[in-house]
Amino acid sequence: MGFFKKTRQTHARPNVPALVQVAALAIIMIRCLDVLMILNTLGVRGMGDFIHRSVQTWNLTLVFMSSLILVFIEIYAAFSLVKGRNGARWVYLLTQVIAASYLWAASLGYGYPELFSIAGGSKREILRSLVMQKLPDLLVLCLLFIPASSRRFFRLQ
Repeated sequence: MGFFKKTRQTHARPNVPALVQVAALAIIMIRCLDVLMILNTLGVRGMGDFIHRSVQTWNLTLVFMSSLILVFIEIYAAFSLVKGRNGARWVYLLTQVIAASYLWAASLGYGYPELFSIAGGSKREILRSLVMQKLPDLLVLCLLFIPASSRRFFRLQ
């Protein structure tokens, strides 16, 4: 009859700060909005063409699958943030560094610029567009790392 056993907790778990909840929700909503915007821009037929183009060579398939895996890792990190896992915010930071680095490199001509790149005439324009595109993610990172309540929450978990 293990149903009536009391479990003891060694310490009280602090509530999740509102900033961490907002950051986790923002990560999920940003990724969902990205998918909806791509679907709206390309349409169903355009999505099929996009997937067909991205699986024509092994290198493009690797990039395409890696980007999908990166999105799933970001969403998993968002759910882990609410649970108070400190590693989740570092994983999210790492995913943003990887994504921004690849976009920057692909836009400068290293990689496959026709598939994953940012349009721009100069490095300055590309960097400005990249920063504007990554601004929501930078704000989420600020919510996770800068406020004292967020840092304290992850330190106590």
